[in-house]
Amino acid sequence: MKLEDLLLGVLLEHPATGYDLKKFLDGHGRFLRSNTQMSQVYRSLGGMEKQSWVTHSVDPRPGAQDAKTYRVTDEGATVFLDWLTGPYHPATRFQDPELGARLAFAGFMSGEQLLRILDVEIQTRQDEIARYRSRDRREDWAPTIPFDAELAESVGERLHIMGANAMDAHVAALKEIRRDLLEGNLSSRSLTAVPGELLADAAS
Repeated sequence: MKLEDLLLGVLLEHPATGYDLKKFLDGHGRFLRSNTQMSQVYRSLGGMEKQSWVTHSVDPRPGAQDAKTYRVTDEGATVFLDWLTGPYHPATRFQDPELGARLAFAGFMSGEQLLRILDVEIQTRQDEIARYRSRDRREDWAPTIPFDAELAESVGERLHIMGANAMDAHVAALKEIRRDLLEGNLSSRSLTAVPGELLADAAS
């Protein structure tokens, strides 16, 4: 996921200035990307305009610097949708922001496209739980400076429990979204066809 993907998504929701985009990334979208600088926003906007993904109009502001309001072109919309609905490859860490970013722009997806992303993520994390949850986590320490092995083991166990709980909550939340999607509780647009086994999976 690139900064441009996020900016295109926000601009497709509503035209905005560079300042508006930075404000979004600092507030509502702060968990989609970390520490985005204003210079990065304007540099990305300039690059996207050169590629004809966005265009801008100038809004005169008496007594202040004129503002550029950016809008997405048809080509830019295609680039965004190619990313949003294209193949989803889960990151090593489930906390990676790409999944959250795609879900944040779910309004641009069909129910089938959203379901496909959810299924990939859920299956990947369930496979990881099965493979790694009960792994041998013993350490063969040989420290060369003072080291409290008991403390290290205790904190390590707490971290393992915290991670396991977070992973379980992540999977459970996605399953709930999936179930509500299949049952038609998330949108007025229903899925075109829902196989019986999918509804059965949603109930489990």
